[in-house]
Amino acid sequence: MIFIIFFLTLLSYSITNASVVDFCVADLSSAQTISGFPCKSSLSVTINDFVFSNFNPGNTSDNPLLRASVTAAAVHQFPAVNGLGISAARLDLDIGGNVPMHLHRGASEILMIVQGRITVGFISSDNAVFVKTLSKGEIMIIPQGLLHFQFNAGRSKATAFLALSSSSPGAQLLDVALFGNNLSSAIVEKTTLLDLAQVKKLKAIFGGSG
Repeated sequence: MIFIIFFLTLLSYSITNASVVDFCVADLSSAQTISGFPCKSSLSVTINDFVFSNFNPGNTSDNPLLRASVTAAAVHQFPAVNGLGISAARLDLDIGGNVPMHLHRGASEILMIVQGRITVGFISSDNAVFVKTLSKGEIMIIPQGLLHFQFNAGRSKATAFLALSSSSPGAQLLDVALFGNNLSSAIVEKTTLLDLAQVKKLKAIFGGSG
């Protein structure tokens, strides 16, 4: 009985909280909390807050290692998505470009191909692998928190638009997490089964030390 009362109270709070305001454009000058940013004053909100004008092609030459560019429209770039549980991104891949294995801990992702061919894959928590090469007009869902990757599978530049189920999805790249930090190379060697020379080589590539 106590559990039922607690559940109904929580549900009532959620419904009430959702209907208090129509939107909450983020005040980026304030600190972000677990529930998002505080709202900027409604008196200062204009139509321009709800428009993102920077979804232009990214410069893949800025990242010669990956030959990829991601243009994010999450809360830090597009404050109007604050609290709405949505965000977007644009992915541009040069010939041979790729986005290494990574995850979004708090968001599922829908990827839609608008140009070229992109191979997309993810690995489930029981290590099942799902991979498909997509062409223009196809979309693919990547469930929340799973390791996934994309790479250009064609002979021309490729572009995809992404929708994510969080206003601040974040991204953790596996290679950067392993080799872009100051964790001792000896520890990385033991935990990855790579030889020490290879670990140090990868640390040099991804900016790690130790």
